[in-house]
Amino acid sequence: MIRPLSPTDVARRVARDIPDGSYVNLGIGLPTLVADVVGPDKEIVYHSENGILGMGPAPAAGEEDPELINAGKQPVTLLPGGSFFHHTDAFVMMRGGHLDVSVLGAFQVSETGDLANWATDEAALPPAVGGAMDLAVGARRVLVVTTHTTRDGRAKLLSRCSYPLTAAAVVDRVYTDLAVLDVGPEGFVVREVAPGVTPDALQAVTGAPLRFAPDLAVVHPD
Repeated sequence: MIRPLSPTDVARRVARDIPDGSYVNLGIGLPTLVADVVGPDKEIVYHSENGILGMGPAPAAGEEDPELINAGKQPVTLLPGGSFFHHTDAFVMMRGGHLDVSVLGAFQVSETGDLANWATDEAALPPAVGGAMDLAVGARRVLVVTTHTTRDGRAKLLSRCSYPLTAAAVVDRVYTDLAVLDVGPEGFVVREVAPGVTPDALQAVTGAPLRFAPDLAVVHPD
């Protein structure tokens, strides 16, 4: 029986791969969950393109500050030593290669690491570039968090993206509710799968050929 990972489970898996002391930007949507699940053994400095460095986890209910929000307009907290600055300076940090990791959402990812996360052909999802293009090319490592398929069952991991690209050949690793995959010279390499997921079942919902690591493991929810 397949047991897809919950969004929190996926966020915890991403958090395990972020080194202590990293400067990290979390994209809008699923990526923001990562800040809530990083363990106390790590000090991660979170950056937001609207001009914050040193964000903490989401505030408790009733303790939100309407003047302290991230780029996705979600309430956040500020850790000791955190700072505010003009969003131009925030983009300089992104474009200057000062971020260790970008965790981004995606509509599609290709087997060559192309990322499409700002526009689709759906009228209900208007185009929204934001800082995604800068984050995708400016960070030293790009991690993508997404569901393995769309709500109507279409594959998000493809041989070639059909949506407009955010950036080409930038994605290093993809985390979905079904698997953890690296993007290498020969395409997608599956490193871990959710409980109950078989290679054949995963290939059936993926729009590109998959290679499976010899030491393929199972992601166990924390």
